[in-house]
Amino acid sequence: MRILFVLDPLVALNAYKDSSVAMMQSLVARGHTLCVAMQGDLFIQNGVVCAKASSIELVPGADLHARAWWVETIAPIDTPLQEFGAVLMRKDPPFDMEYVYATHMLEYAQAQGAKVFNSGAAIRNHPEKLAITEFSEFTAPTLVSRDMARIKAFHAEHRDVIVKPLDGMGGTGVFRLAPNEANRNAILETLTHDGTRTIMAQRYIPEITQGDKRILIIGGQAVPYCLARIPLAGETRGNLAAGGRGVAQPLSDRDAYIARQVGPKLAQRGLLLVGLDVIGDYVTEVNVTSPTCFVEITEQTGFDVGARFVEALETAVGVSA
Repeated sequence: MRILFVLDPLVALNAYKDSSVAMMQSLVARGHTLCVAMQGDLFIQNGVVCAKASSIELVPGADLHARAWWVETIAPIDTPLQEFGAVLMRKDPPFDMEYVYATHMLEYAQAQGAKVFNSGAAIRNHPEKLAITEFSEFTAPTLVSRDMARIKAFHAEHRDVIVKPLDGMGGTGVFRLAPNEANRNAILETLTHDGTRTIMAQRYIPEITQGDKRILIIGGQAVPYCLARIPLAGETRGNLAAGGRGVAQPLSDRDAYIARQVGPKLAQRGLLLVGLDVIGDYVTEVNVTSPTCFVEITEQTGFDVGARFVEALETAVGVSA
């Protein structure tokens, strides 16, 4: 198959740890070819959804810490998305209106016969923080609101809470409000933009010291290992971008149970790849835009996450290598 990746510029990727690059390596190993485009390269002309896409090849034995790990073999060509064997949407947030427009274009392309993963409608309909509210039986007490009085009452009830914006990533904008947080009002005013922006508040989960676990679900089935992102001392965020340390470990019985309950439902909606974030026994996010941690899990356990993803992709499109 010829696979189109819609993603950030290749020169901006940290190839040695990037999950999209791990996917590319596994695709090439199974005989598939690669094309790339950025979100801004998507367009609709005469009703047909297309991309200005380049063909690339991976450089065998390249140093993935350097930039020369790929070469362009065919300059960008305008191509209808339906002509690709599969389209992989791997653009990182922010989830702004340009991203929303891109999901609409991907949805239209699917109606024209393109095979898109994750599907445009599924990405758009599963905002990564809000999506946990569908599975409240697996979440800690949670409030979504921009009403500061309501948020303060939630804090008074649960005493120790986490507050965060709905559109953040990598741990940005996440605050812990301890029982006697002196800066509570200032934090809430800032996060809610003085009551004009909706945020999320959750009861603090002390098991964060043991790691914020990333559970990968591929084709509705969980990878048997997760990556526990363990915070720095004194930090409440386990995100790798916030300095967390990633430790791969087998899924606990609770992790596996959550994945069995949630995974198939999400897969049926067009989400081939999902990254569940779990702290202790509780789901805290449902990542659907560009879930990561392929490389860390593979390197530490020997379980080839990229190969599992490619097998699921081939099954989803009905094509084998």
